[in-house]
Amino acid sequence: MTGDLLIQNTTMVLPDRVVEGDLRVVSGMIKTVAIQGGLVPTTGEVVIDGTGLHLLPGAIDPHVHFRDPGNPEKEDLESGSRAAAAGGVTSFLDMPNTVPNATNRAALEEKIALASQKAVTHHGFFVGATNNNLADMQSVEGMEGVCGIKIFMGSSTGDLLVHEQKHLENIFANTGGIIATHAEDEDRLQSRIAQFKGRTDIAAHAECRDVECAMIATKRASALAKDHDHRLHIVHLTSGAEADWLASNKGDLITTEVCGQHLTFDQDDVEQRGVRSLMNPPIRYTEDRDTLWKRLKDGTIDCVVTDHAPHTLEAKSVGYPNAPAGMPGVETSLPLMLTHAMDGKCSVSDVVRWMCAGPAKVYGIENKGSLIEGYDGDLTLVDLETRRTITDDDTWTKVGWTPYAGMELTGLPMWTIVDGIPVHKRTPGGSFRGEAIGAPGKSGRTLKFS
Repeated sequence: MTGDLLIQNTTMVLPDRVVEGDLRVVSGMIKTVAIQGGLVPTTGEVVIDGTGLHLLPGAIDPHVHFRDPGNPEKEDLESGSRAAAAGGVTSFLDMPNTVPNATNRAALEEKIALASQKAVTHHGFFVGATNNNLADMQSVEGMEGVCGIKIFMGSSTGDLLVHEQKHLENIFANTGGIIATHAEDEDRLQSRIAQFKGRTDIAAHAECRDVECAMIATKRASALAKDHDHRLHIVHLTSGAEADWLASNKGDLITTEVCGQHLTFDQDDVEQRGVRSLMNPPIRYTEDRDTLWKRLKDGTIDCVVTDHAPHTLEAKSVGYPNAPAGMPGVETSLPLMLTHAMDGKCSVSDVVRWMCAGPAKVYGIENKGSLIEGYDGDLTLVDLETRRTITDDDTWTKVGWTPYAGMELTGLPMWTIVDGIPVHKRTPGGSFRGEAIGAPGKSGRTLKFS
């Protein structure tokens, strides 16, 4: 389903400038970008007054774990996509470590069918790599809805792991598309876990899963990509050392991403928030955070993502080291980054480049990520004037909490629009959560990747 829509009197963040004007969507596509405005409503179209708001392309989150199928108590494709829509995210790419793992065509077809019934936003899915599913990965290459291959080089939440050189060589040599890798070295990781056994303080997490653990895997994956002329995307970069190395060594084959939490938190925040901030790879140190910002601004890092990985507070309550790693974030990522922009860390145009255009470019998602005539009508209207403090009760995720509880955020999406259809809205002075107005399965499509 697609819609006809007119947004008037708004501040539009275009690819090359920020201007006042109107924007019209016809049959789900951006028909007219009218600088200085002047567009007149036509019969049958939805009209939104964007006075005082900034109009952005819908954000794209290429790294989420929506837990569907297998763990609906944590998240499913409906709750996850509603949380995404509440945060101005109009497209997501879901990881394969569900139950069962999405490692073959049948599992991917099931996830795509579920999304067509449940999701309110656009969606795509990774196929998971194992030591022996090469034929399965080859069979889904180019399949609609499949964005790439995910390799866990180090063990994390779930049971997907490929770390032996012969298996990695086989995958890089005999597949196409893009490989996204969780870069932690399994051998070093296991040796350090044994060394740190008995530590129950949260600071031990970053010490155990140290920078060298990440650096070894990042260099190894990069070498494989270059040896086999294979596109590689390194997910959730965490260390300044990796970012600095990639600045000189990534070349044209390799892209990378950073999570908003790694741009926001450091060791002091981990100490304060405890297991709520526990994730793999870990949140590191102030100097890492500062270098990640530097390398994001200079173009070494291509996009900002969430690694939305919800676990219940009950599961987290067992404490470190037994609490599961991961945190929710899809509904707060755009406001978080816009808050950084309004605090002077970057510009609003930077945020659009990193969270809209960047993911579209990395994964070859055509006609998305920019306010350009002929592109899809995926939009969000955000309020950059008002600041509000978020609490756990304000969340749409099923687990009902946020690592940013107590933080003051701006940039809340007042409208989120998918193919010209409003799917979430807020009203001035209304609730932080806003109102879900999109029906499951009635908006959003299976994404295609070039």
